[in-house]
Amino acid sequence: MSVDKAFREMVRNEIEAQLKPLRELVSRLEAGTSDLDRLRNVAEQLAPLAGAVGPLFGVSGGGGRAAAPAPARRGPGRPARSAAPAPVSTGGKKRGRKPAAEGGARDCAIIGCGKPSRTKGYCAAHYQKLRMLEKTNRRPSAWVDYAEPNSVEDIKLPRGRAAAKALAEAQKNAG
Repeated sequence: MSVDKAFREMVRNEIEAQLKPLRELVSRLEAGTSDLDRLRNVAEQLAPLAGAVGPLFGVSGGGGRAAAPAPARRGPGRPARSAAPAPVSTGGKKRGRKPAAEGGARDCAIIGCGKPSRTKGYCAAHYQKLRMLEKTNRRPSAWVDYAEPNSVEDIKLPRGRAAAKALAEAQKNAG
């Protein structure tokens, strides 16, 4: 066997070894697509029933497939001006937080903050402060997760050299 043939055989074996997982994945995907085809057939068979029964349950008929045609694509730039204003949707889910009166966002846990809580009972600014305090091992025991609104006393953090000294001391105590 020549060196060229041996080299080609070595490369072929290496490629086969590298392609084996890919071939197995492709065979599994092919098996999965047959399941999807069966599911699509069942859905197509149930479509007339869904169209007849759907309005009884508040679902629009057709399953959303034969809805309005997609609008024509535009290039970059401003969108075309329409003669009529866009319709305002009154149904469906509204985005954003509910007002506190409806059981939505509560006030921040820090006394006197007044901003709505975002994460773990704190507003965005105080949550960032909480994360920094955790990172530097200086989190006060009163700053608990999901504290009641207006129940935690705010702390004033040192700045400049005093902050550097406080961080060095905290690291010394932690380590």
